[in-house]
Amino acid sequence: MSQQEQLSRWRLILGSETEESFDRMGGAPLSQEELLMDSALGAIYGGPGESFGSDGGRGKGPSSPLISKWLGDLRALFDPEIVAVVQNDAIERKGLKQLLLEPELLDSLEPDLNLASTLLMLKDQIPKKSKESARVFIRKIVEEINRLLENDMRRAVTAALNRRAHAPLPSAAALDFPYTIRRNLKHYNRELGAIIPERVYFFDRSSRVNRWHVILDIDQSGSMGPSILYSSVMACVLASMSAIKTSVVAFDTQIMDLTPLCADPVDLLFGFQMGGGTDIAKSVAYCQGLIEAPAKTLFFLISDLEEGGNRAALLRRVEEMKDSGVTVVVLLAIADGGKPYYDARTAQRIAALDIPCFACAPEKLPELLERALRGQL
Repeated sequence: MSQQEQLSRWRLILGSETEESFDRMGGAPLSQEELLMDSALGAIYGGPGESFGSDGGRGKGPSSPLISKWLGDLRALFDPEIVAVVQNDAIERKGLKQLLLEPELLDSLEPDLNLASTLLMLKDQIPKKSKESARVFIRKIVEEINRLLENDMRRAVTAALNRRAHAPLPSAAALDFPYTIRRNLKHYNRELGAIIPERVYFFDRSSRVNRWHVILDIDQSGSMGPSILYSSVMACVLASMSAIKTSVVAFDTQIMDLTPLCADPVDLLFGFQMGGGTDIAKSVAYCQGLIEAPAKTLFFLISDLEEGGNRAALLRRVEEMKDSGVTVVVLLAIADGGKPYYDARTAQRIAALDIPCFACAPEKLPELLERALRGQL
């Protein structure tokens, strides 16, 4: 990189107020593209005289056309990862919540997990004309998460099925390929170059009474946005599988059973009421009432563990659940960049009960589910 290129980059980083200094150092004028970059970034990171529009950020604030042009410049000039960062900073630094309330702007936004979380918190303020655009924006995020999780999630459940339990009734979805191949290797036909199976083995999925019941108890307080997004997609994938019975409960100080919404992750997400206080013990008590076969129940408490209710009752109830034979797992909230966010004292108390209590990277959720179903946590 030449010295002129280096000076231009530093000029873009430090902003327009440093232009005279760089001129004295021999810096060349910015190109047209670099001037567009400077303007787009200056609207968010510049000084008090740099903002949307000609009023320097004063008065009634930027208009929708100005923000639309700014978003268009961003998308044309920068990679999607950088666009997502700048969009988030626009919300935080400039308070541009109208970015999330105008349909034409929602259509222009780069899909981003944090913006989706903010949008869900504002969903009751979204004007009627923007509701469909808001759902489309959320669905983009859901589809990205679904691509990350779905196939591995399905494989995890299949891999965790009891390989020794086979059924006489044929079912293509329940075909045990590895076991069938191993048992029929002696029937390999050299002329055809294929195994001609004498018997085909199928997993026993006929008993709905003995299927696993997965309960997701999800904290819907304001800090839980990214965790709620991942949990909702996970719940909908599980709910679509006949081998698993899935229940989804959301809580703050009140309890909402969202299981009927599991057919569509977007409907499920819009069922959450993010914000408010937290009564985890009350929600765990409700989930205890959903348990029919403890040994076949997997209970996920997904929370930052900031208990606003009775902490002693919470500890007592998760211990009772574990002692009854339920597999109990506490998944801690994840914040920006997948960092865990939680009350350390409560987490330590739960871990002392020999209950797994940890943050999990989203891409590791299928592996976690498989290990939990196998009893390996």
